[in-house]
Amino acid sequence: MLTIEQKQQFSDILEELGKTLDITETQYNAAVTSYTHVAEWLSQKDSPLADYSPEILPQGSFLLQTMIKPIHEDDELDIDLVCKLEKVRPGLTQYGLKHMVGDRLKSNKMLERLLKKPDGRRCWTLQYADSAKFHLDVLPSVVVAGYKAILEKAFSNNDFSDAERLGVRITDNTSPIYRTSSNLQEWMKSNPFGYAIWFQERSKTALQEIRLLSESIQPVPNYQTKKMPLQRIVQILKRHRDMMFNGDDDKPISIIITTLAAKAYGRETNIIEGLINVVNNMTDFIEDRWSARHGKSIKWVVNPVNEQENFADKWVEYPQRQKNFYRWLEELKKDLNNVLGQKGRGQQFISESMIKPFGKEAVTKTFSNYGAQKFQQRESGILKMAAGTGTIGNVGTTIKGHNFHGK
Repeated sequence: MLTIEQKQQFSDILEELGKTLDITETQYNAAVTSYTHVAEWLSQKDSPLADYSPEILPQGSFLLQTMIKPIHEDDELDIDLVCKLEKVRPGLTQYGLKHMVGDRLKSNKMLERLLKKPDGRRCWTLQYADSAKFHLDVLPSVVVAGYKAILEKAFSNNDFSDAERLGVRITDNTSPIYRTSSNLQEWMKSNPFGYAIWFQERSKTALQEIRLLSESIQPVPNYQTKKMPLQRIVQILKRHRDMMFNGDDDKPISIIITTLAAKAYGRETNIIEGLINVVNNMTDFIEDRWSARHGKSIKWVVNPVNEQENFADKWVEYPQRQKNFYRWLEELKKDLNNVLGQKGRGQQFISESMIKPFGKEAVTKTFSNYGAQKFQQRESGILKMAAGTGTIGNVGTTIKGHNFHGK
């Protein structure tokens, strides 16, 4: 059982770990600048797309603000984007839409050089120079007229009831109707912004914090250093996953981790309490459903904005992925218990227990920043020591700062 002071200490350490895992403001701004340039090119007056009001918005972990740095410095960041178009002409197929966007990208010599060939299943990928260390996955999509107003209203009011209207129709070159159907209702549907509103609602602890995520749906969102506890928890889970399955294609996927974490999260304001709760209860939200197609019961991780979509659908085809998820969760529990077992033993023991699950470099930087923060608090006279445990934090007897007068 953790004392109040120990909970605060572990939460402060995990907050610093989250900050260490955050992509830098320079990386963030470079990505935003790059996709803003792409959006401007797509929407210029002489662009064939201009009549369709093209706009590029972030989706996925970049939108949810749960993105983390890769383990290896040389690995690229994967920035997921939606290119939304309104009022497309009748008769346009998925193939036609995707290549309208692709042809416009290719008409810019610089962007043409960046385009990965061949094009992906759903996206156009722009691979930036090695020094930038990121690539942009641009997903062409069609939205209803007036979509921007619907989107802004839904986020500003934290209105999950309108999530269905936020769905977008996307291109998929493996679809049997990819080249033939112009009926948008037959196209594959995705709802990254409805999912983001759901995640925002699940993250809710205080009104002022909720506004943070709503700012990030703007085409040019500001870099955020302050994160909600759920965002930090997801980052920590993803880092543990990356350390355990470095480079393994059968690792647990981020959308499953994020969804289960958000469902299990109990709106704790304390990161360590939230993390313990999430780790202990994630599996409660994995369902067993009968599948007529497979003739047996299979695991379901339900998309919260589309009850018919199973995020774990690939587990049947790739059973190792299901095994790896449960193996990861067991290892996560062991590692978390080991870290918590260092309570009252001092920072060195806590630090050493975190190296295996989170990486030496990240942990070293975390405790360097944590120590600097505590030194600053001590000098300001706000650092305290808890009676009995000796835990350093914000509760207990004030620790006097050094005055360097020899007294």
